Amino acid sequence: MAPRSPLPSDDLYIRLGVPRDASPEAIDLAWRGLLRKHHPDIAGPDALELAKRINVAHDWLSDPDLRRRYDRERGDGIRSGRSPRWPGRADGPMAAWSPPRRPPTTAERVTAVVERVGRLTTDELDRLALAEPAPIAFLATLRRFVPPELDSVIERAERAAIANLPAAARRDLATRDAVIGQLADIVLGDILEHLLGEPAGARARERLTRGWEAAVGQPRYGPATVAVGDLLARLRGLTPEEVRSLAATGTRERLGSAPWPRATSPEEDDALRVSSELASADAAAAIDAVPGVGERYGAPARRAAARIAHLLVLRHAFPAASFERHAGTWLGTLIPRTAPWGARASQRTASG
Repeated sequence: MAPRSPLPSDDLYIRLGVPRDASPEAIDLAWRGLLRKHHPDIAGPDALELAKRINVAHDWLSDPDLRRRYDRERGDGIRSGRSPRWPGRADGPMAAWSPPRRPPTTAERVTAVVERVGRLTTDELDRLALAEPAPIAFLATLRRFVPPELDSVIERAERAAIANLPAAARRDLATRDAVIGQLADIVLGDILEHLLGEPAGARARERLTRGWEAAVGQPRYGPATVAVGDLLARLRGLTPEEVRSLAATGTRERLGSAPWPRATSPEEDDALRVSSELASADAAAAIDAVPGVGERYGAPARRAAARIAHLLVLRHAFPAASFERHAGTWLGTLIPRTAPWGARASQRTASG
């Protein structure tokens, strides 16, 4: 008989942010939403352990038999006043366990977003400006069907959050829409799913929050921030002769369209798209910092620099052979032969 899997030591429902009576569909939706934010491809390699814990919670709660066992064994300990036992230990209850904390209220979550807007970094603001705009026109239509008191909550929160933005960011529609979309999802999330049903409600919520999640809490160039930073320093230090050599690799015919790994796409992964666009723009601008480069060489050199930055951002998602095929021209010079972090995250982490 195969050994039984040890019982997880913490509250898996809190880990996924779902109630104890959550449906399988709600558990799956919460799992996917958390991975979109905390996957190592988005949040960097330091997020790998958190992504694994999210996957473990999904494994237990999405399997009916495992979920029944978890509810029964962990619930028995709670009802009897005993702490759940630490898996794999025979010497008593789990010392590190503590009762689950009360989830934040809607008002507390709204206040947290309003305050966070006032602490947005330059990098986060730049990412917000490039993020996919939230469907504000669609939201305006839906707001006609919500209770007036909730619509007033959104309106007050919008005014407070927008007032916390720097003056230039207030004029940027993508930034404003991302903030409004995040607030609307907090206040109207359950109502949206009721009005639209499944899966349309879940898709609407994902679109409302996509811009915020692609920008807030993200490094400037995603997990490739260090690698792109090193590239920019090297580009700014090029001599005019080196820029001319780089320009020879940046003709439109030679570059073609920007490649994307099969496992992702700019339409599906807005965080990676934003990282790529921002890194490409900064790399192109770095060429302009080299003195004595005319437009004849500057334009193709900027295109080559932008492509290199794009490839660095997506390096973790390309199979090694595919990456070397696209980056071969610059490998060993502007692109290190070894990635700045270890092996690619496993497919298990990406797919759960």
